[in-house]
Amino acid sequence: MPAVTEDQVERVRALIAAIPPGRIRTYGDLSAQVGLSSPRIVGWIMRTDSADLPWHRVVPASGRPAAGLRERQVARLREEGVRVVDGRIDLRAHRM
Repeated sequence: MPAVTEDQVERVRALIAAIPPGRIRTYGDLSAQVGLSSPRIVGWIMRTDSADLPWHRVVPASGRPAAGLRERQVARLREEGVRVVDGRIDLRAHRM
């Protein structure tokens, strides 16, 4: 994985913290905004440092949450009014 600065980590964290209820961002959205070389870096940051963030509002560009998180993530998003059809988040309606 490419080197990631503490500033980049904090910028990603700030962007995630700023996602309001009922809205979502993709890993790629966040990666592009911070200037990271890959959306996977956002995933790495989230795996290591996101327990205090609304992690459930960050989804893959496919709109399909990861299998290991799917039930919890979809439940949280639905509580916030996010439309999920056949396991896929309605990106057009809820993407920031």
